[in-house]
Amino acid sequence: MSGNSSKELEFARILERVRRVAREQGNCISQEQVREEFAPLALGDQQLDMVFDYLKKHKISIGEQGDPDAFLTDEEKDYLQEYLDELEELPVYSQGETEAYAALALAGDRLGQEKLTESCLRNVAEIAKLYAGQGVLLEDLIGEGNVALASGIEMLGAMRESGAVGGPEQVQGALVRLVMDAMERHIEECAANHRADKRAADKVNQVADKARELAEQLRRKVTPEELAQETGMPLKAIEDAMRMSGFKIEDIG
Repeated sequence: MSGNSSKELEFARILERVRRVAREQGNCISQEQVREEFAPLALGDQQLDMVFDYLKKHKISIGEQGDPDAFLTDEEKDYLQEYLDELEELPVYSQGETEAYAALALAGDRLGQEKLTESCLRNVAEIAKLYAGQGVLLEDLIGEGNVALASGIEMLGAMRESGAVGGPEQVQGALVRLVMDAMERHIEECAANHRADKRAADKVNQVADKARELAEQLRRKVTPEELAQETGMPLKAIEDAMRMSGFKIEDIG
């Protein structure tokens, strides 16, 4: 692997670690922390400024903790309040009680798993707020987090056997990481779907524009074969665009 490629991979790893640290600190991180993380790469001031800009675009405050509700829409605030109102019916456990239930859950005890779930549900909502404003619904983030929480509690025994979790005092931290991972995957999947949709729309628009130009010249609708011949576009690309549009490209007959 070339030196540049190695440096790029290390940069990506450090950036992901910085984002995770910021999330765990309530969506904020200091300039000193960022500079310390990137110190091995000896980045210049301009490169570090680009990192700071990137973090700000991902709703991470630099230097001071921001308002966790700042990126919520009015609809999301209403949903969150309704969700938290429902959780008010659940008991509130102390840290000691939560760790006691975690110990039972590690041993596979069903009651311990249920109580641990009750204790952690509010955390899911708080974590979801950290990821607000990134193109996904708060409701979906909470849903993904709850699924990850339930799955994680079911897997605690296996996680202890693998060494991923030690004693009960480590359980909450491990569950928080699972919830955060699930939300980040959901955000990335949504972003990937959005990019795919945009590429598809661009292809359809390109074919539609070419078809309109040719149709204006011929003063009639054109066939896919004519469009391919006149523009040099592959026939398959034209047919794919037609399918993606639901066969609604106006100037192709």
